[in-house]
Amino acid sequence: MNTITSINPEEVCFEINELALHGLTVGGPDEPITLCLHGWLDNAASFLPLMPYLPDRRIIAIDWPGHGFSSHRSQDAHYHFIDWVYDLVQLFEVTQWESVDIVAHSMGGMVATAFAAAFPEKVKSLTLLDSIGFVADKEEHTTEQLRKGLVSRVKGKTKQKNKHPSVESAVAARVSVSDLKSEQAELLVKRGLMQQGHNYIWRADSRLRLTSPYRLSIKQAKQLMSDVKCPVNLIYGDKGLDMVQKGIKAFSSLFEQLTKHEISGGHHLHMESPEQVSLLIKRFWQDVGR
Repeated sequence: MNTITSINPEEVCFEINELALHGLTVGGPDEPITLCLHGWLDNAASFLPLMPYLPDRRIIAIDWPGHGFSSHRSQDAHYHFIDWVYDLVQLFEVTQWESVDIVAHSMGGMVATAFAAAFPEKVKSLTLLDSIGFVADKEEHTTEQLRKGLVSRVKGKTKQKNKHPSVESAVAARVSVSDLKSEQAELLVKRGLMQQGHNYIWRADSRLRLTSPYRLSIKQAKQLMSDVKCPVNLIYGDKGLDMVQKGIKAFSSLFEQLTKHEISGGHHLHMESPEQVSLLIKRFWQDVGR
């Protein structure tokens, strides 16, 4: 049976403007590309369990800016949702990729959905892992959201990163706030930690935790989803995020081509059950001629 130890992922780096976008890759350079996009405060290592089960593919899992080994945005910048989409636009510019299959988890799925809507010629198919729709809000909450977001920026300037005396301590901390088991959390933690003196701190940019000063309106979110033309494959866990369950009811009908699969598992189902998830992905690719 395939395991993580059966693959030898390579580090990869793409220069997009002044940012270094790092990631992990397996597969030959002539094989079809599958771009993997992780969720908020995760990193490229979240796709390591899945990689052995997707052979005959050039799998490229990136670290979003501010995550993993990738650069942080400059001090005069922030992590706006639209900027994640622009990161993908720049990535396609520097690589000259024509069109790829995307597999995206959580926040990565939201970004990929917006990218697929705005740049349909770049996305052959989209697999969403416990992710559908966007973090959206009613227009009448705009002022309140703006205030919360800007106040969080002011407070965030003085907040210090948590320190851990060991990798094990960091793993335990990650497990305590997620649905991950220790062996899964360890994959993310090892890529997400850096040593500082005798302690360890998170590599991730602290600004990632700030409240966004704006949200898409529900009408805007629906338009983006209705403009996704490629086949979409949703795989979600029966113990995943509540917003995914709500999103399925609210947004499923907006996609032109959508298949749905519920499996036993939580939000990180691609780490919990990589073999089962990979079978659903490969079946989807086969069904849509990929």
